[in-house]
Amino acid sequence: MTDRATAIHAAAAKAASPAFRAALAALIGYPTDATAPGASDALAAYLDHITADIAALGFACRRLEQDGFPFLLASRVEDPALPTVLGYAHGDTVPGMVGRWRDDLDPWALTEVGDLWFGRGIADNKGQYLVNITALAEVIAARGALGFNAHIIVEMGEEIGSPGLGALCEKLKHDLNADLFLSSDGPRLSADTPTMFLGARGGMNLKLSIHRRTGGRHSGNFGGALANPGLELAHALASISSQTGEVLIPAWTPGSVPAAARAALNGLTPCGGEVDAGWGAPGLTPAERVHAWSSAEILAFTCGTPEHPVNAIPPEAHAWVQLRYVVGVDPDNIVPALRRHLDAAGFAHVEISTTDVAFKASQTPVDHPFAKFVARSLRTTADRAPVVLPSLGGSLPNDIFTDTLGLPAVWVPHSYPGCSQHAPDEHLPAAIFPDAVALMTGLYWDIGVADRADLGL
Repeated sequence: MTDRATAIHAAAAKAASPAFRAALAALIGYPTDATAPGASDALAAYLDHITADIAALGFACRRLEQDGFPFLLASRVEDPALPTVLGYAHGDTVPGMVGRWRDDLDPWALTEVGDLWFGRGIADNKGQYLVNITALAEVIAARGALGFNAHIIVEMGEEIGSPGLGALCEKLKHDLNADLFLSSDGPRLSADTPTMFLGARGGMNLKLSIHRRTGGRHSGNFGGALANPGLELAHALASISSQTGEVLIPAWTPGSVPAAARAALNGLTPCGGEVDAGWGAPGLTPAERVHAWSSAEILAFTCGTPEHPVNAIPPEAHAWVQLRYVVGVDPDNIVPALRRHLDAAGFAHVEISTTDVAFKASQTPVDHPFAKFVARSLRTTADRAPVVLPSLGGSLPNDIFTDTLGLPAVWVPHSYPGCSQHAPDEHLPAAIFPDAVALMTGLYWDIGVADRADLGL
């Protein structure tokens, strides 16, 4: 039987091969933007494609539908007495943004430019899915078994809020009978830094509006006599956050950073080093502000006609505010707390509505045995300690796995901060794939030979 080191070496070589590149190109070739008209055919075709690949690894595959969206559940049960690991991926992407990529690159084709590979979904999440499937395949090939039971759920609507995923997991809870959750999404701290994160900030989008009247009024004839909703809303927004980005609504923050999270983030610089000094909550490091605290961002703010300003007091104003929050913030109190805050500040006439589907904040403790196990495995493979982030700065449906299914959840990302996900020119360095496949092969190998106690079971 092949040993661990040999399996890892073979896996890294596979990820550097033309066959891996061809497999990745095939995945990117499906235009899986779930918001596009007629997207259902592309979503179904993508699932058909990966179903064949996963089934070839000895997984029993079931196509499911929930709330009008397709899912794939793949299961490989080697022994009911073994630990069961649930994996996850999403095959949908944000829109391709055709015509906005550098040199007019086709977003639905894998293109090499120097040492970078471009294509929609290569980072989020098709490339990360392929890394993990490749690692699973190499472990099975090396020793004929995983040594644990595995389920994989693939959804096709994560970029629009994961509709149906929560309900599906609730229905499948008994069938899955999982013990652990392990998946990949999001960026590493940097391209060459092994990273793991244990949860995700929640996300809620809010629309704030002031409607004063029907139609504009001449800014000279009425200026100084009529309230300007643009000015009013600007002051209302300024009451939510300080001029340096500190959230001023106490119920929107966790109150404190846990000691374990602070220790894990000590010395780290987030966002690939792209941080503004002095921005955010005072007394916190940039890493703590991104991975252990809340942020409120104005995504858009409009009044009048910005594309062609005229001499008129606008009749209404609108702003779109996004709150990213961590465990310790009550999601049911976000809107009521904002209402109370605005009323107390004299802005009772500001209307509040929620937009989009919100993800909840969730997190597995930094000192959970499974988190420690994953960190040890990554360190053994990489020969250096991984970065352990208490929470991803962004949002994803982690709460479904931690809260609905009650699982300790660990994510090992295979992207990096500069990948341009959700924008034109999405890409990854080609060198990240062999490194990522090696890490995951070692991790799956270690789970297969671990005692249940080492996994926290």
